[in-house]
Amino acid sequence: MVKVTVDGIPVEVAAGSSALQACEAAGKEIPRFCYHERLSVAGNCRMCMVEVSGGRKPVASCGFPINEGMQIFTDTEVVRRARRAVMEFLLINHPLDCPICDQGGECDLQDQAFGYGADHTRYHENKRAVTDKYLGPLVKTVMTRCIQCTRCIRFSTEIAGVPELGGISRGENLEITNYVEKALTSELSGNLIDICPVGALTSQPYAFTARSWELKRTDSIDVCDAVGTNIVMQARGAAVLRIVPRINDEVNEEWLADKGRFVVDGFRRRRLDRPWVRVDGRLQPASWQDAFATIATRLKDVPGQRIGAIAGDMCDAESMMALKDLMETLGSPNIDCRQDGAKYDTSRRDFYTFNTGIAGIEDADALLIVGSIPRQEAPVLNARIRKRYLAAGRGGFPIGMIGAPNADPTYAVDVLGQGPDVLAALADGTHPFADVLAGAKKPMIIVGHGALTRPDGQAIARACWDLAAKVGAISPDWHGFNVLHTAASRVAGLDLGFLPGPQGRDVTGMLDGGVDVLWLLGADEFPTDRIGPETFVVYQGHHGDAGAARADVILPGTLYAEKPGTYTNTEGRVQEAFRAVMPPGDAREDWRILRAFSEVAGRKLPYDTLEALRARMVQASPVFGHAAWSRHGTSDTTAPDAGTVPVSDAPLRPVISDYYLTHAVCRASPTMETCSGIYVHPAIEAAE
Repeated sequence: MVKVTVDGIPVEVAAGSSALQACEAAGKEIPRFCYHERLSVAGNCRMCMVEVSGGRKPVASCGFPINEGMQIFTDTEVVRRARRAVMEFLLINHPLDCPICDQGGECDLQDQAFGYGADHTRYHENKRAVTDKYLGPLVKTVMTRCIQCTRCIRFSTEIAGVPELGGISRGENLEITNYVEKALTSELSGNLIDICPVGALTSQPYAFTARSWELKRTDSIDVCDAVGTNIVMQARGAAVLRIVPRINDEVNEEWLADKGRFVVDGFRRRRLDRPWVRVDGRLQPASWQDAFATIATRLKDVPGQRIGAIAGDMCDAESMMALKDLMETLGSPNIDCRQDGAKYDTSRRDFYTFNTGIAGIEDADALLIVGSIPRQEAPVLNARIRKRYLAAGRGGFPIGMIGAPNADPTYAVDVLGQGPDVLAALADGTHPFADVLAGAKKPMIIVGHGALTRPDGQAIARACWDLAAKVGAISPDWHGFNVLHTAASRVAGLDLGFLPGPQGRDVTGMLDGGVDVLWLLGADEFPTDRIGPETFVVYQGHHGDAGAARADVILPGTLYAEKPGTYTNTEGRVQEAFRAVMPPGDAREDWRILRAFSEVAGRKLPYDTLEALRARMVQASPVFGHAAWSRHGTSDTTAPDAGTVPVSDAPLRPVISDYYLTHAVCRASPTMETCSGIYVHPAIEAAE
């Protein structure tokens, strides 16, 4: 630690820190435009000037290293004059369009201009104008507003790993542009909007929609993947207009994937807002009482073994708990939360969670990825892998991948092979990468659903566990066996035991006439055309997608923005989301629908409030009562069950074919449809 003095306040900061970091440790706010805590230092804007004892002129604090005993002054007349001069230069060419700029109310330049701007100008020549650039359907550009801070360049190069932005020309003629005029190809491109300190980069779908001070903010959780990104829903009236990330260094830092950010325009489209009942082959509007009565009548003489339920990928833990309890009262063991048919050993929680934690990636020194493409399945988690890769330097963090030979993960990988047979070569030491894993102090293995959704999924998981144990990835201090889920509801469903009971049927067993009554809780991501023609289908969900099209009764549920809910991410972290807006029409919270129906069916569930339901969840799985998640190792190296199907040589296939259309809300979003057409379909045509 190094001792410095900031405006007479003594502070201790880590060696190698900058003067700006020392000032912040002393509680001083230093204005800045180009500096960002998670990006490299550029020193472009010069707004962060401070005085240092012994110095002849102000210095840019963001790039000035501290020394023992240094005295820093942040508010002298020299500093104020320097900052005013910088602000004057920034405003020389900046357009006076704050009233029509979407950054208004959230603009760093506006904020600093209040403190350091003048009430007049000395510049009377024509202002510079810059041609707007095309960056795709998500990011809107007004490049005349750009102050050349280069945050966007550094983000796309360092964090996103897609170096498609750069600067051309010099001095006043400097322009930020893409090298080839095409849409940005990063799944994290929306974060450019957040890090831009002015209105040069704003949201294209959100353009001219609302002012920031008009919006009500509600903390929530992104359920478009299993990372559990912390977000803020920003709503006006009955509609969510914008989604932005919330800082959580343990999960997402301050980043948000494009799907979770821009899917918001699908919230109000193709919504189910009233009950429907199929009469003479056609769906007809109905009341709640009629819909419940129709279901109860159909269930009246059906034995429990012929009733089934499937939970979708975006369900909250409360609704799954209520549906599980309802099925138990009906005597049905046929429940499943695995639409994709993934196979896990659920006897221990560390067999199906991301045990190092997302932040733990930064502690690993070698990585093996099996059957996963993190860039598509979890872009924010992929950014954490890239962060570790860059921090380790060239060759300092070796990464091996099995499967996906054509994937571009944004960091250098060694593709070891296409099939899980490579695991055997790694286990017996005949593959060169085996020495890399064995020589690492904290190796980690990520098992994806490209492996777990195969018939031999459990055998592959067992082989990965055995390999992890052999190379020292499983110990009391480190647990390097990680399962990367793709469904936000999956870990909570496994924790609650939303799985087939004794002699119960899984998703495949419930299809093709396996059950007479099938209850779908937001389940659309399985082959609904395989549901038996005589099967009576109840669809409970928020969007009219594949499941609703096959339903005999539709019960309108709520979207994750319209209800309080609990979600467990891939690392097993339990997080709570809150209601941002009220649901449309007659839609109701899913657990309340199930509770109301249970009374009509004469199988009343034993809870009337959300608090009582959550107490029931704690009974089912104590993890829902834990206040915080903690990372730890294990001394129990007992391997998971390998199942009955041995490992085959078939190549591993990706589970996501179109990143932008993975669930019902995406498919209702015009923005996601546009992105799919730009990014995915041309690639398919080229492949053909």
